[in-house]
Amino acid sequence: MPLPRVSLVVPTLNEAENLAWLLPRLPSWIFELLIVDGCSTDGTVEVVRRLYPGARIITEKRRGKGVALMTGFEAAAGDIIVMLDADGSMDPEEIILYVATLMSGADFVKGSRFIQGAGTVDMTLIRKLGNWGLTMAVRTLYGGSFSDLCYGYVAFWKRCFPVLRSDCSGFEVETILNIKALQNKLKIVEVASFESVRIHGESNLRALPDGWRILKAILRERVTPKALAPAPAE
Repeated sequence: MPLPRVSLVVPTLNEAENLAWLLPRLPSWIFELLIVDGCSTDGTVEVVRRLYPGARIITEKRRGKGVALMTGFEAAAGDIIVMLDADGSMDPEEIILYVATLMSGADFVKGSRFIQGAGTVDMTLIRKLGNWGLTMAVRTLYGGSFSDLCYGYVAFWKRCFPVLRSDCSGFEVETILNIKALQNKLKIVEVASFESVRIHGESNLRALPDGWRILKAILRERVTPKALAPAPAE
């Protein structure tokens, strides 16, 4: 079976040092790399141009991870979209696992740090408890059997993007993608993933404020359900 064209979407904001580690480790068979940059001032774009000359660089002036990802998804030309953080916490060698799972029949594949073969060294106890609570909230309100909710290593067929499109702007985008996949009855598969620590710099994630924002997004989707988009074509 020929390998589908894979578009890798990476949102960046002052990630030059981390990209110097990440970019040389990307699989050579990636169809395209889309860097959605939030007007970095540390030379992020220059690092991309030097280490990955074929990358498509999109400058997104609006703030927020959610905005950056939706911009990248819209622009992606591949058959499969994989979203990956730029901070070095996600192993690019795992991309083939996500792609293989999609090729085996899944519509939407999400990484989990809490199933057999997975793990994390980048979560505090507070974050683990918060992630568990939010995961249980989604399972209670929407069904499904997620073991991990707030993790941004996700892949899906580009044809599914219409039912996953969202207007959220922040870190809650990962949760909303999962909820929309459930609402639209996509075939969802979790795969084991190992999360390392950020290599350089500090995360923009703030456990309590962002956790509260994610919870509000979960409840908002429940009490004001959006009209379902047409099912993706086979």
